Amino acid sequence: MSTVAPPPDPEADPRVRAVFDDIRATRKSNFINNMWHWLAFDPDLLERTWAEVKAVMATPSALDLLVKEMLYIAVSVTNGCGYCIHSHTASAKAKGMTDAQHADLLMVIALAAKTNQLATALQVPVDPAFDARGEQ
Repeated sequence: MSTVAPPPDPEADPRVRAVFDDIRATRKSNFINNMWHWLAFDPDLLERTWAEVKAVMATPSALDLLVKEMLYIAVSVTNGCGYCIHSHTASAKAKGMTDAQHADLLMVIALAAKTNQLATALQVPVDPAFDARGEQ
């Protein structure tokens, strides 16, 4: 269950309408997913969140857009966010993620979770060679 109700007509607010229009233009789609509808309860929060998402996820950078989506899936699995897992899996598939890549991603997530837990349980000290300063 939701902790807030989305506005009944979010686009009645010109600030919300502007963000939704930018989402449509950026994504080249008329679909506005629930996350943005629910964030519209607070136009300031909606604007700030969309600006950050657009800057990180929709802007070309050193990581290609598919890799960004796959990383988002991995973090969402780790954080247990079912909504984000579904949303970013759909986005990754739209950007060309194959079933084989999805399967590999899930294997990496599972392996990282296991080895992270083992390293944490054993309190394995970090190797000096892994230090960014290169100290041995």
